[in-house]
Amino acid sequence: MTNQTLNLIAFERIKGLAAKQGVSLQTVAQSVGLSENYIYNLRTRKSSSSEHIAKIADYFNVSTDYIYGRTDNPRIASDDAASEYTTEDLRKMAKNAKTFDGKPLTDEDVDAITNIIEIYLKGRN
Repeated sequence: MTNQTLNLIAFERIKGLAAKQGVSLQTVAQSVGLSENYIYNLRTRKSSSSEHIAKIADYFNVSTDYIYGRTDNPRIASDDAASEYTTEDLRKMAKNAKTFDGKPLTDEDVDAITNIIEIYLKGRN
């Protein structure tokens, strides 16, 4: 992916996060000490400051990888990240698993695995 593509993705993610939180891009820019033009210029800029993107990511409490579109998970990784998975996340992971003979899991298998993992993660906390 080119830097320009990453910047366009970053602009769209920032715009979406701002809309989700009900704030303007101007408010975001001012809050992190940048100009509103900096954010809008991401659409056409060939490079961006990782420091500026990190400030914006911190403002929204998301990772820079999320801002750049490298992941669809906005959460910042932590030592306890595994306990932050939602039931739907666990179901998706279980659905990708296969039995020992390579066959897909049944819905009952997926439910059982999801429940076991949830119980395990709750016990760790």
